[in-house]
Order: sequence, then C-alpha cells, then structure tokens
Amino acid sequence: MSLNTSLNEPIHHVVIVGAGQAGYQVAASLRQEGFAGGITLIGDEPGLPYQRPPLSKAYLLGKIGTTSLRFRQPEFYEQNRITLVNDQVTAIDRLQRQVKLSSGGTLGYDHLVLATGARNRVPVVPGTELDGVFGVRTLADADALAPRMAEVKHVVVIGAGFIGLEFAAVAAAKGVAVHVLEMGQRVMARAVTPQTSELFRSAHQAWGTQLDFGHSVARIVGDANGRVSGVETEDGRLLPAELVVYGIGVVPNTELAAAAGLDVHNGISVNALLLTEDPAISAIGDVVSFVSPYCPRPIRLESVQNAADQARAVAARLMGKPADFTALPWFWTDQGDLKLQIAGLLDGHDEVVLLGSAAAKQMSVLCFRQGRLIAVESSNRTPDHMAARKLLARATPLTPAEASAPDFDLKAYELASREAV
Repeated sequence: MSLNTSLNEPIHHVVIVGAGQAGYQVAASLRQEGFAGGITLIGDEPGLPYQRPPLSKAYLLGKIGTTSLRFRQPEFYEQNRITLVNDQVTAIDRLQRQVKLSSGGTLGYDHLVLATGARNRVPVVPGTELDGVFGVRTLADADALAPRMAEVKHVVVIGAGFIGLEFAAVAAAKGVAVHVLEMGQRVMARAVTPQTSELFRSAHQAWGTQLDFGHSVARIVGDANGRVSGVETEDGRLLPAELVVYGIGVVPNTELAAAAGLDVHNGISVNALLLTEDPAISAIGDVVSFVSPYCPRPIRLESVQNAADQARAVAARLMGKPADFTALPWFWTDQGDLKLQIAGLLDGHDEVVLLGSAAAKQMSVLCFRQGRLIAVESSNRTPDHMAARKLLARATPLTPAEASAPDFDLKAYELASREAV
C-alpha cells in the first residue's frame, strides 16, 4: 500500500475518472511504481482506452487501424489488475469518498484522480445539428467521418488551429477541395509565431487548400434531407460543402469537479503537487489549471506529453515520492509533409532568431524574452527540437546574439553546453 501523504492514511484503492492519455498513464505508472492496491479506470466510451492524436491524421488516412490506436491490449489490464469500467461518473461524494455512476452504482476510493479531459467547442451558429457536421475528438467521431471522405467533393473547415489544419491536410491529400475559414489573421495564431504560421499557410495553399482569414460563419446550410450542403459566411458568401469539420478549441470537462465543490478556474485548480484543495483528490491532463515554472500565470495545456508527465508525477507522489510538477511543456502536430515540434511556451516573447530555411520546409524559430530563450518551434528539424528541450530544461543561457551567428548549430551548442557543466 501507499499513503495519502497529506492525510497520512493508507491507500488501498485508487479510482481514476477519465480513460484518455492522463487516466491510462496514471494507472500504468502506479503499477510500475509498485502500487499493490486496487485500481479502477473509468471511461465513458466503449472499448479499450486509446490514443486521440492519430484520429485526425493517420487514422483518417487509413494508415493505422483501431487496434493500433489502443494504449495496450486487453491482457495488459488483466495482468496488471487494472479494472476497466465503461460508464459515466455523475457525482463525487467527497465526504463518503465515493463516485456515483450513471448505471446506478457507486465506487469507493481512498484516492481519486480526475482526468476528465476536454470536449470540442461547438460553433454557436445555426445548422450544427445537420448530418455531415463534425468535430474530431473521439474514435466515434473519426469512424463516422472516415467513410464520408470518399464521398464528398467539397469540405469546409471552421478554424485554422492544429486539429482543423490536420484534417485539412488529410482531406487535401485525398483530393477533396478544402476551404478553411479562420476568424483570425493567420493559421495557428494562438499557438505559434507569425514565422511558423507563414510556413504552414504557404504549405497548405500549395496542397490546394483555400485559406480564408478574418471571416466567421453565419450559418451552416442543409438540404431537404437534413444533410449539410454549404456554409454561409458573415459577409454573405455561400461556400459549397458536403462535409463541415470544426476545430475552434475545447472546453475543459470541469462540471463534475465544480459540482463537488472543488475550485475551478479555466480548469480544475491544483497546487504544485497536482492536488486539489481536497487532499484525497488529484487532477491531471487537459482539464487542469496549474502553475508551471515556464509560465508566470496558471495555465491549462492541451498536450499528450503534459498529460503523461502529470500522470507519472501523481503516481510517484502516491507512492511516497512527492515533488513539485516542473516538467517542460512540449507539443507537436503533423500536417502533410510538415512536422512541427514546439518546446517551451512562447507567451511574452519579444525577439526571434530563425534557423534553417522556410523555402526548404526546414526551419526553427528560437523565441526569446528579455534576452532569454523561452521556446523553440521546429518544422522538420527534429534535432533542433530535441536540443531545445534539453536546453530549456536546464535553463541554458543562450543569447539571441549567439544564436544569430552564421554558423550556429543548436544541437552542437546543446552538446557543448552540457559538456561545459
């Protein structure tokens, strides 16, 4: 057994709500850490826990199947005594330390981990209920969307963020005419620098995608059979579409925590140990608002790696190895023949240095704030990304002047700085 360290009470049973990346990882990590008690992993989707990132890319392209999406096959859960429950948690009774299930039962816990994730933000316009309008968040979404791809000639994508552009690249590769509507003035504007936005804008246009900036959707139009037939923009244009896919961000699933009286502010609020104000409840993953040494304000990250890192941190704490969560944030997206990898957080950067060539689709953008490296965006330059993660984790004092040298090599610099320590 282990102890709820804040409570000094033994933990015999851990219940995890949410079977995505964070939920799966905390269950697996608890066993890897030697936890011998009961583990119950509750997911509200049928089947085994699975990876979400490939849904909008390799899965839609038919490069991988359902089995390959799974984190693990059934025998893993049996061998590791992880009980899978396909149900929905409707309430948390903090006093009795129980969760209530939609099927009518209850489950007791000594420690509860909330990994409830997030859901797609749905456009607030008429017509979203029409047949042929999709978000891409779950396996069911992708399974319903995939066969439509072979039947349509025109697709409208609402939102030029990671998910929208990943889908746009897949649709263009399948020969579909793609029109992307984005209210902002550039692609992935909330996540990347203008330099990286321009590289990806140019690439998508070269693949045949039409990008439309500064315009919003007035309504989604359907035919007499209730199937989508087009999208009307706020400036009165009617764009043909037999399929509409939206990717305009997500909403964290905080309702369960809020109803239980836990603090919620752009996510479930946790301390540096990823504990809520209830010492018997942790929260991790896309649903969590936490303090990072890489950001001056509480943040919520929608990242596979953040979910996995936080899960491992909670598992270690429950096994008597508490430590503040200080992992470096990093992200990636695959679009066509472009792989973007981001290390660090670029909020507040005031200077950039470019490495490589946008024309060659091999470019890194080094982001500095007050002369200090805070983030690196690498497009088809994986060695730069790997070096950046190490440099940022060590807070290596690379300056813009050093990075601007004509023969500067980020990987070589990282190696040299490591040997100098």
